[in-house]
Amino acid sequence: MALGPVLVIGLDPVRIPGWDPEPVVAAIARGQARFGEHGIEADLCLVVPDDHPEREIVAALTRRDYACVVVGGGIRKHEPLLELFERVVNLVRQHAPGAAIAFNSTPDDTAAAALRWLR
Repeated sequence: MALGPVLVIGLDPVRIPGWDPEPVVAAIARGQARFGEHGIEADLCLVVPDDHPEREIVAALTRRDYACVVVGGGIRKHEPLLELFERVVNLVRQHAPGAAIAFNSTPDDTAAAALRWLR
């Protein structure tokens, strides 16, 4: 039985200035590979908070009928991004009302977060 598809919404480590994105890029790649190991199609929507990401998020949410949307820890855990986190959750509710909402701890456990709701 095929599971998914899943949409992962997170911060784009390459487009956020001031720090080395490579460890996060590698972790995202490992997380995406884990989806593949479970036979789950997973799309990424990586955004920059200061670029008014709502348009990108809505476009991603409406591209497919997602079974689950995972909101990344970079958006959820960083207190200055609390308002963005709220907007993301409400955009998911509005544009993908049938999708479960999951939260990861790190990019490495994103598939595990989705699997909690896909089974």
